[in-house]
Amino acid sequence: MFRGRLPFSQIVFATLLGVAGGVYVFKPVFEPLAVRKTSEQQNQNVPEKQKETD
Repeated sequence: MFRGRLPFSQIVFATLLGVAGGVYVFKPVFEPLAVRKTSEQQNQNVPEKQKETD
């Protein structure tokens, strides 16, 4: 099947390519969670304004 051994550089390249591809594919899964956390933090830092009626 394989005529020889794969060089270490090709194994490292394939590993990095696989990790980068996995991050690219699953990025939309984690993005909404990060956006939700930052919006919650912004809401906590802004004090609520009370309505003034004249």
